[in-house]
Amino acid sequence: MGDRPPPSRQPPPPPTFNAMPEGWEKDLTEQFRQKLSTLRMNQLSRHSSSASTRSSSSFHFNSPRTSVHGRSQHTRFAPRHGSANHLTCSAASDNEFPLGSIPRSYNSLQNIPIVARPPQDNQSQQFRNKLILLSETPCRWENPGLLDEAMKQVPLKQIYDEANEEHQLFLATAASVGKKAAWGYQDCIIRALLNWFKTSFFSWVNNPPCSRCGAPTYVKGQVAPTPDEKARSGNTVELYQCAVTDCKAYERLPRYSDAFMLMQTRKGRSGEWANCFSMLCRAMGSRVRWVWNSEDHVWTEVYSIYRKRWVHVDSREAAFDKPLLYTEGWNRGLAYCIAFSADGAMDVTRRYCRNPGQYGLDRNKVPEPILLHIMDEIRSLRRRNMDKDEKFRLEGEDMRESRELRHYYVSTITDQVAKLKPRQKPSRRVLVASEEVDAQKARERREARERSQEEVEQDASSRIQQPSQRRPSRSPDNPPRN
Repeated sequence: MGDRPPPSRQPPPPPTFNAMPEGWEKDLTEQFRQKLSTLRMNQLSRHSSSASTRSSSSFHFNSPRTSVHGRSQHTRFAPRHGSANHLTCSAASDNEFPLGSIPRSYNSLQNIPIVARPPQDNQSQQFRNKLILLSETPCRWENPGLLDEAMKQVPLKQIYDEANEEHQLFLATAASVGKKAAWGYQDCIIRALLNWFKTSFFSWVNNPPCSRCGAPTYVKGQVAPTPDEKARSGNTVELYQCAVTDCKAYERLPRYSDAFMLMQTRKGRSGEWANCFSMLCRAMGSRVRWVWNSEDHVWTEVYSIYRKRWVHVDSREAAFDKPLLYTEGWNRGLAYCIAFSADGAMDVTRRYCRNPGQYGLDRNKVPEPILLHIMDEIRSLRRRNMDKDEKFRLEGEDMRESRELRHYYVSTITDQVAKLKPRQKPSRRVLVASEEVDAQKARERREARERSQEEVEQDASSRIQQPSQRRPSRSPDNPPRN
């Protein structure tokens, strides 16, 4: 038995762990997305089904969201659940957040699109009434008699000749570089009309000169309009007085809102300029929009069939397709820019204020869901008598414009990110110069240490060479006294 070899020992089996199955991260993410999508759809379904029977205060979302026509410029996003702060693989996390459930911290739905709701408070009702009243301005330009009278005021031959010349120039320039022309023929007509309107037809007025002596005047305030002025849409009248002491005559300046009267007076400020010029553009066959700005300015938008988009036109500044004139040009903040036409309305603030962090003002007139409801209400009001095909075409146009407005924000953010240049590596010459400077400093430090060491050695040697003060030695003849 002593010769029997010992039994071979088997190695111990490897320890077993309760490892997660392969691909569990993707399964967890997919389950979370499905649960979140189901929750959102349920919330929307309940809200839409009971919107007509409950008050607006019974259901609120915590932040502005996206409408069917475009995302609001104040859209905010919730934190991304599924990051390391919310999804962990620890045992405690498995108990608090099992598979197939959603985190408890996700207590609000902040990415749901804006749900339009009607105004309820007095401030919202007043803002709604104001916008509906402003939306009637372009409808007054649909009078055939007014448009015929406007065509008599325009030098058509001059406008068409200038437009044709400019269009041919655009075509030749585009052919030389193998690209598409910048603007179409109808756009060139509007550009020629803009130049004529600015230089030859309309004039700007602040303080009207005295009609008796021609001297300057100063403002006295506002007065009630006469029956004749009120009948001609001059509901606001400014009173001025001559500055000459011997004259002191008064001058009245009615602020007419009727385009026909503006063609007669041919003077005014930004409101009169935009009103008259927009009507003339409509007379020339273009689709126009009258843009109201909450910071007391108005301008025009003309639809370009060639470009398939709305183009900014400011007759007072003779500006064509310069939407950043007011923010980057004038350094002016904007809050609301609402465009009204005969077939609808659109919030176009993002076209003119593309950097809300720098130029955007507080949009505190109404909440965004109420503004969306007002825009939908005006569109429905203007399109109620249209056929189904025309409504479908306009809805498609609204969707394209909404994508365009969103693109402005995305492009602005992209440009800002592109301007963030990474830290560049120094050039070879800079590196050589830096090495020379470091070597020079090292030599100076080494020389300083050597000088300090030499000084220490000299001091030590000088102390050794000095005679030491010792006591006199005791001779045997002079023994110490006891």
